[in-house]
Amino acid sequence: MSAKKLGTAWRHANVGRLLNNAVRRFEARVLELMSDKGHDETRIAHVSLTRNLDVEGTRLTELARRASMSKQAMGELVDQCAELGLVDRAADPDDRRVRIIRFTPAGLDWLDTFRDAVDVAEHEMRAELGKPTMEAILKGLATYGAMFDTLEEDK
Repeated sequence: MSAKKLGTAWRHANVGRLLNNAVRRFEARVLELMSDKGHDETRIAHVSLTRNLDVEGTRLTELARRASMSKQAMGELVDQCAELGLVDRAADPDDRRVRIIRFTPAGLDWLDTFRDAVDVAEHEMRAELGKPTMEAILKGLATYGAMFDTLEEDK
């Protein structure tokens, strides 16, 4: 059977595509806001590292697992973010052979700016969609994705 006979409308209206489009729009806005604040050095790929990095630091293997990527790919992101001065590597006190990736002081400042950009983008989204819709989206997504939220709570 040809693709024409199957129809293709489902490819544009399925929840995965809609979520992906929304994430792309949201993250593009966050990066735009970051750039406005002087942080035009980071790209969306760097957010895969920073969104999964505990403030106290995280092992590379755990970062890769959380981001669903290979250790090698995550290692490249760590190298890039280290060159930008956002993260560094420190010896793990429990195993000196292992390195812990952690935010630098400049990285923590970047994280504060990132938080502010996320807040603005969320506020804009709430203004566009309305409070009830936004609350329903947040509640539904939190429930649906809860088992994948592996970031540790800030202490």
